[in-house]
Amino acid sequence: MAAPERRGPRRQLAGLDAIDAALRGGQRLRLILVREGLDTPELRDLLQRASASGVRIRSVSAKVVHRLSHPRPPAEILALAGSGPGGTLDELMAGLGAVWLLVDVSYPGNAGFAIRTAEVSGADGIVIDCGFDRTARRDALRLSMRADWFMPVLWERAEVAIDRAVASGHRVIGVEDVGAAAPWQVDLTGPVAFVIGGEERGIPEPVLERCDALVRLPMGGFIRSYNLQAAMAGVCAERLRQSLLADGASD
Repeated sequence: MAAPERRGPRRQLAGLDAIDAALRGGQRLRLILVREGLDTPELRDLLQRASASGVRIRSVSAKVVHRLSHPRPPAEILALAGSGPGGTLDELMAGLGAVWLLVDVSYPGNAGFAIRTAEVSGADGIVIDCGFDRTARRDALRLSMRADWFMPVLWERAEVAIDRAVASGHRVIGVEDVGAAAPWQVDLTGPVAFVIGGEERGIPEPVLERCDALVRLPMGGFIRSYNLQAAMAGVCAERLRQSLLADGASD
């Protein structure tokens, strides 16, 4: 079986012209969101070509597309390049961005907020290893603000996910209170699989041993750790900061 195509991190394309140029240039798009009621000959032609290329198309309310649009004033049509919803673990690990792995998370609410945090930060996707039944998984996705519309959310064993991450060239970085370095002391850019553990026991020892580096967010209070999505958000923000600096956008 051929290896999945390598692709850059997820990014948003906004507006008919940008999306049309991407399609004509052969760029792989994963999802297109169109404001309900928008209908022009140019749009119909673009959507027909996109659909024939296998791009998933969703019609959403003006409120949704305007809220999701990065440009201001907001665009009426948006597209997602890079990893999109669904797909396999191998396809997810073929990306060149960040992947999050949650291990032993106990509460659907925390899982949902973590999924949302990963999506907001532009991660390629998230893998969750926990004992949730179908109802708990559905609750987690609902509480994620349906982030699974925009990136893969996969339910897989941690050891399998790490095997695939290492095989595809990702560094494995754990976020845990036994870490010796702050996030800004470690290179967080490029293909990285970030690992974070559950609320009670953190990252299991066998998974910790697979990590190339461990980072710890500074804490100044008496409670022993941040909530897991708060820790995630701190690391996500630092990765974005480092990536912007690497791209020359320090201002």
